[in-house]
Order: sequence, then C-alpha cells, then structure tokens
Amino acid sequence: MDFQYIISDPEILGGKPIIKGTRISVQLILEWIASGASIKDIVEEFPHLPYDGVQEAVLYASRWMDNEIVIETKVRA
Repeated sequence: MDFQYIISDPEILGGKPIIKGTRISVQLILEWIASGASIKDIVEEFPHLPYDGVQEAVLYASRWMDNEIVIETKVRA
C-alpha cells in the first residue's frame, strides 16, 4: 500500500516516518493517542496537520505491526 501522507527521509528526524511537510513523527502521533488524545484533538492542537494525515499515521503503524514476529520466551527463576 502506498501512503500519501507518510514519508521517511534520512535528513528529517533521522529517517523516522513522519507526516509529509512536518516534523511530526508517526511515533509521536501514537504517543498522543496512547495518552488519550483523539485524531480530532491532535488536529485541533496542530491545525497544520491534515486530519487524513494523522489518520494515515495510525494506519501506517498498524501495517508495520502486521509484519511483527512475536517470540515467547520463559525465564527460569
């Protein structure tokens, strides 16, 4: 899937995925949402962010996690 709003540029934030035209990372969007903010809250706080861009950041993170491999380990006491 191609993303219209999410880019990664080694010259911006060390290559972290960001919303195009900003220095707002996908990670920061997820941190805001984890702290209880809605997409609407984020866009109201930062009106230069497009609503669809913030929404796409969440989708991007979800697609990235879809490729995650989880390995369960047990620690002996």
